[in-house]
Amino acid sequence: MLLRLGNARPSWMFSAARNLSCAVVATLLLVSHASSTAEARQPDEFESSHSLIGGYLAGRFAKSQHDIQEAANFYGSALLHDPQNEVLLEQAFLMELSAGRFERGKILAEQLAGLRPQHRLAQLYLGLDAFKAGDRDAAEKHFTAAGSGPIGELTSALMLAWLKKAEGKVSDALDMLDKPKQAEWAQFYLRYHRALIADSVDRQSDARIAYQRVFKQDSRTLRTTIAYARHAAHAGDRKLALSILSEYDRRAATDPHPLSAELKDDIEDNKKIALLITEPNEGMAEVLYGLGEALTTEGGVSIGIIYLQMSLFLSPEQPLALAALAQAYETTKNYQDAIATYDRIPKNTPLQDAIDIRKAFDLNALDKTDAAKTLLDEVAKRSPRDLAPLDALGNIMRARKRYDEAITYYSRAIKLLPKIEKRHWPFYYSRGTCYERTKQWPKAETDLKKALTLSPDQPLVLNYLGYSWIDQGKNLRQGLQLIKKAVSLKPDDGYIVDSLGWAYYRLGRYKDAVGQLERAVELRPDDPVLNDHLGDALWRVGREREARFQWDQSLSLSPEPEEAVKIKKKLTDGLAAPIEAKLPRRARAASTEQRRRSKRVEAPPKSLQ
Repeated sequence: MLLRLGNARPSWMFSAARNLSCAVVATLLLVSHASSTAEARQPDEFESSHSLIGGYLAGRFAKSQHDIQEAANFYGSALLHDPQNEVLLEQAFLMELSAGRFERGKILAEQLAGLRPQHRLAQLYLGLDAFKAGDRDAAEKHFTAAGSGPIGELTSALMLAWLKKAEGKVSDALDMLDKPKQAEWAQFYLRYHRALIADSVDRQSDARIAYQRVFKQDSRTLRTTIAYARHAAHAGDRKLALSILSEYDRRAATDPHPLSAELKDDIEDNKKIALLITEPNEGMAEVLYGLGEALTTEGGVSIGIIYLQMSLFLSPEQPLALAALAQAYETTKNYQDAIATYDRIPKNTPLQDAIDIRKAFDLNALDKTDAAKTLLDEVAKRSPRDLAPLDALGNIMRARKRYDEAITYYSRAIKLLPKIEKRHWPFYYSRGTCYERTKQWPKAETDLKKALTLSPDQPLVLNYLGYSWIDQGKNLRQGLQLIKKAVSLKPDDGYIVDSLGWAYYRLGRYKDAVGQLERAVELRPDDPVLNDHLGDALWRVGREREARFQWDQSLSLSPEPEEAVKIKKKLTDGLAAPIEAKLPRRARAASTEQRRRSKRVEAPPKSLQ
């Protein structure tokens, strides 16, 4: 089950950014977090490179490895040899900003803007720095210069609007956001910030109209929902506020988000509700957070991290910006940086359990499984009715093949369910797979059937149950139909297609098996098991040379050690003629028919592949 920190969907804030131009998303470099100790280091202290080309190449390599601290260091070293080189200057600036090394970033931004006055990110950052220093005239100049390109034009308008609000020019601020020619995804942001600015100066009617349009456009985005509900409650319309939160929860189709749940409790307790955003620096940080979070979620991790870092430059403890930055590090597999970023989030917020669960997954990714388990046990202890930590514990234990422990956690979670609903199918599916792996098939079958009853069109359940039946030589026709249905639902999933091919193989339908397994390998060419399966099927239809090629390919993909031994034996000796299995009558009939064609019958394996 997916853990959510800020949204029911993968994006924690703005789904409207899905239509951002791919060219914009891919403009800049992939980046990661830098440690605070490196911030004081100067380029002339770098010992990593003593030449222009060496520093440049080392910087590129570090960047490709998502080591942004070192990338910034290497580019800085190269820049010493050619200070006016625009390429080096731009890369060094982007890496410094991505690493959150703001002082060095400012120096490079000034140099870059001097050489390229229309450089969007350099001008944007200089505008933020000027605003933070209280120089509004300089901020306006830089924000205006940052308005090139679709995302630059949008960002510039939003920043200038908040700047006008800071100057007390509210009508000018709202006029800045009136851009009817902008695309619909951009209108989402313009309307949202129009609502925030109008709300902050008590123009409730203007704010209400803008919020209504935003909510109508997308009622499943947490941040805008919270802002709208706060607006309504602050204005005294608590009934509207509660209906907004209820609509969000209904569309999310999951347990209430901790932030929406907290707000709902406060409204019902008649507490005074503050507006989400009131100050210009908060509004600017909100602009950068919203765009950065959307970009990192939709594939533009590099530029998204830069926007998130600029948001944190204005508001260093903004919880959701920090959480989005940590998630971006998880995307680039910088798990240690992700943990460090989660640790920067103020403690004891409604997000604390969710943050600790994410940290536990990161610890597990660093092979610190016992530390992850300890952390999750603490979460489960302080929130004994919460399913999420138990689900996370079960998933980690299952992935580590500690199936008995996983069963315990899934069982605890299932006992907590007040009412079993469709969305709870993963608990039964996951526990069922653990039962199957520990050779407790009756319990596994019961759980898998339960999962299928709850959600009849889940490819994972269809595939697992169907193949398990075929693997055991029972319910053959029904099992095959389940796998075929799984393939029809996910035709581009190489593993599920492989299951269909391997099911045909176990039934002795080798020609059918080859066709499916060839497609599976096309979809997942880097998987050793799929290549091994295809090799076996090719051997059974007499294509022995091609079979050896697939086995050799499987070996090159680092299979499990015990499987590597079997593959090497097949490369030397080929496949022995199979012995007919003790299958039910229908299976024996299928095997006999195949034997008439090939003189060979394959016995089913003892466990799933």
